[in-house]
Amino acid sequence: MPGTLYVVATPIGNLEDVTARALRVLKEVAVIAAEDTRRTAHLLARYAITTSMTSLHEHNEARKTPAIVARLAGGESVALVSDAGTPLISDPGRHLIQAAVAEGIRIEPIPGPSAIVTALSAAGASTGIFTFLGFPPTRSKDRISWLESLRLINHVVVFFEAPHRIRETLEQLIPVVGDCPVVVCRELTKVHEELVRGPISIALEANWEAKGEVTVVVDLGLKPEISTPEITTDRELYTELGQIIENKLSSRRKALNVLARKHRMTPNQVYEAVERAKKLAE
Repeated sequence: MPGTLYVVATPIGNLEDVTARALRVLKEVAVIAAEDTRRTAHLLARYAITTSMTSLHEHNEARKTPAIVARLAGGESVALVSDAGTPLISDPGRHLIQAAVAEGIRIEPIPGPSAIVTALSAAGASTGIFTFLGFPPTRSKDRISWLESLRLINHVVVFFEAPHRIRETLEQLIPVVGDCPVVVCRELTKVHEELVRGPISIALEANWEAKGEVTVVVDLGLKPEISTPEITTDRELYTELGQIIENKLSSRRKALNVLARKHRMTPNQVYEAVERAKKLAE
């Protein structure tokens, strides 16, 4: 008889947030497939669990899945865990789940911590409908499309962001959705937990250090009215940028952000317009 593949949610920070059922499963399975065995080792040590582990992350999942499925088919049970929170939510594991399903292996979820639900519970926003967006794209073209898609949403959205990109993302949101309410959550459930609430412009004033995982809740159901901006030519943007820099009012990077907010564009759109005008002027 095949074993069971348990999809186990683990703490997103505070190790006390693990469930009794999760601990029992982690003790009883034959092996734990962990995204990062070093991170999971801290949890296991805290609760004196000696179950062996094998790594399963985005770079080796396709290669290691057949061996894990073979163990399941042979009658062993396996626990799948991510670095933190609920597996498969912006984490690896989908390939293993699909392979196990194809082999008729039982999949049993063990619910528990989730940064998404934790952030929503503290945000106080209307959650009758919400959309989880994962991580914003990092490539400029894809990011612009991602931002533009937010114009069509009129309810709460939740997304993750890397700490070193959170300020830039918040700056890019304002010209697209206006200065709407946001809750930016850093280091949820950890010692240095921080929740910043208010319009996006207020959140930008926070001292965001380049560390700590970030979960963002944006209430797009409360978008302010955004008037249609007057069309600004590439040449006009190029001239404005030059004036700001020449008067030493700001660095080039900050000047691009200032113009983006003024003309309700993204910084990348301003940059591309300035570069086009610069080439024509040469």
